[in-house]
Amino acid sequence: MGFNRPSKIQENALPLMLAEPPQNLIAQSQSGTGKTAAFVLAMLSQVEPANRYPQCLCLSPTYELALQTGKVIEQMGKFYPELKLAYAVRGNKLERGQKISEHIVIGTPGTVLDWCSKLKFIDPKKIKVFVLDEADVMIATQGHQDQSIRIQRMLPRNCQMLLFSATFEDSVWKFAQKVVPDPNIIKLKREEETLDTIKQYYVLCNNRDEKFQALCNLYGAITIAQAMIFCHTRKTASWLAAELSKEGHQVALLSGEMMVEQRAAVIERFREGKEKVLVTTNVCARGIDVEQVSVVINFDLPVDKDGNPDNETYLHRIGRTGRFGKRGLAVNMVDSKHSMNILNRIQEHFNKKIERLDTDDLDEIEKIAN
Repeated sequence: MGFNRPSKIQENALPLMLAEPPQNLIAQSQSGTGKTAAFVLAMLSQVEPANRYPQCLCLSPTYELALQTGKVIEQMGKFYPELKLAYAVRGNKLERGQKISEHIVIGTPGTVLDWCSKLKFIDPKKIKVFVLDEADVMIATQGHQDQSIRIQRMLPRNCQMLLFSATFEDSVWKFAQKVVPDPNIIKLKREEETLDTIKQYYVLCNNRDEKFQALCNLYGAITIAQAMIFCHTRKTASWLAAELSKEGHQVALLSGEMMVEQRAAVIERFREGKEKVLVTTNVCARGIDVEQVSVVINFDLPVDKDGNPDNETYLHRIGRTGRFGKRGLAVNMVDSKHSMNILNRIQEHFNKKIERLDTDDLDEIEKIAN
């Protein structure tokens, strides 16, 4: 896949996951650190292609992430032509009473639970590796937590359990201990998480229209491969996408009320480079992995429901660029005293200075691009 050295998480996790007997693991690792490739390797190493039934099960919090993990499995398993893969996601309808012959099943918790218990498409007793990806997002989603625990309880005692999460609040920790018996634990240090390859800036504006003007100036001055722009509400996202289109940019819009198939199609177009700009709400901050994203713009800074800085989301958003150690650029739009305060608190949290950028000064913009 073009890499010849394991990343930090791979270096730590693979010896445990591939040991004999295989070890259980709880690992903390940001997206973009190579964790998908690590657990995919663990699954592939356990598959016996002659046995035509599911042997590995991977739970993802969303349809998009399930598809993305599937792509990695296909890429890593391309010299393994007998290997077959099934997606347990809503909308994938199978005949009742049918048994699945694919070796690896990836899906979202609700559908996987149905396939294991109600519809009996999968015999959970034959599963050798169980992966729970993005556990922190999983827990934040109503119902996913108990569904995951119910699936885990059907698995055999000697099934290898691998749980990955970008963050480890207490809730994640409690959940992980319920799901993973006798785990090995890998935690990355906080400072290893802040993305050193990403240059972070902020732009001072007075209102939404000035933010839009600053955005156009940025665009005029630097060659951007592809950009993701995050907005706080669907309304702002729709408005911004429309304004950018008027300026002649190829824009894709992604937000939570779209059907999963629509969302997948939008991401696919963006990934293929048919649109250069993806305007989105938080639905997209996690796990979307498009290699060409060179700039992330926070049109609105991420805040939680109480209006406090949402540091985790900030990290996930800007983490869409600078993937796999490439250099990236993050630009934050500040349009009030309140948002300046949010920005300062984000700076303090990550202990990383965010420099001011004057978007009216073309020379200065060109400097940051280089």
